[in-house]
Amino acid sequence: MTEAAAVNAPAPKQTNSSTAQAEMMSWDSRSRRVALLYVPLGCFLLILLFPFYWMTVTAFKPNAELYDFAQHNPFWISSPTLDHIRLLLFNTAYPKWLMTTMLVSVCSTVLSLFASTLAAYAIQRLRFKGSGYVGLAIYLAYLVPPSILFIPLATMVFQLGLFDTPFALILTYPTFLIPFCTWLLIGYFKSIPFELEECALIDGATRLQILWQITLPLAIPGLISAGIFSFTLSWNEFIYALAFIQSSENKTVPVAILTELVTGDVYQWGALMAGSLLGSLPVAIFYSFFVDYYVSSLTGAVKE
Repeated sequence: MTEAAAVNAPAPKQTNSSTAQAEMMSWDSRSRRVALLYVPLGCFLLILLFPFYWMTVTAFKPNAELYDFAQHNPFWISSPTLDHIRLLLFNTAYPKWLMTTMLVSVCSTVLSLFASTLAAYAIQRLRFKGSGYVGLAIYLAYLVPPSILFIPLATMVFQLGLFDTPFALILTYPTFLIPFCTWLLIGYFKSIPFELEECALIDGATRLQILWQITLPLAIPGLISAGIFSFTLSWNEFIYALAFIQSSENKTVPVAILTELVTGDVYQWGALMAGSLLGSLPVAIFYSFFVDYYVSSLTGAVKE
């Protein structure tokens, strides 16, 4: 019994040693995961979400807390108030600015999707000579800065009598929406098997029937992605809206909150942040409903 006990005695030590080594490796793995994944992700989320947090806090702070950092915590609200939102909704034309922005964004998005769908399908599927160069040229047109384009566009807007009307924005926004949407849809149409269209051509279908009944139903994620992109850019656009709209009631939200809520050197920070917060909600809601389609369309667009 004594010899057997002596032989078996080192076994617990080996077990404890292997267990400690396994725990150390597990600890190193968790530490590495925290350092390489969670810390960068936390920093990214902090940088990304802090402006929205600051905007929300400022929108619900009374003026006494906004300008007195010595007595009040600038990162927190002691006495929340709705005075800034009430001022924005009832003492300004903000509801009209919001409706104008919505009208311009929806109309320009629909117009851009219609034109870019036809252009992308023609470039990708009709296979005419030089189609690849045409697609590249369309995308390069998107890279031209709006600060250069708005000068000739302003001349056209004045000549057509569209100055200071929403139609000036509805007709000019597609100049920078269509190029990118066309490039995005070209990549997505490329991921759709061409054999489906060949079978439809053999059965006697026309190109428009193929586009409407076969290609577009399969390209819904790509269309949603292009629509989200167009709607977001139209909603946030500033230069054209500032140059082509003059009257207060026809202004869009990005321009109106900066030109109508700033008088001289006095900034109504509470109303400004409330206007920015309410103006960002439609885009956030739009993204929340279609985020899955948006991601799947981007992966389809880059697929060869």
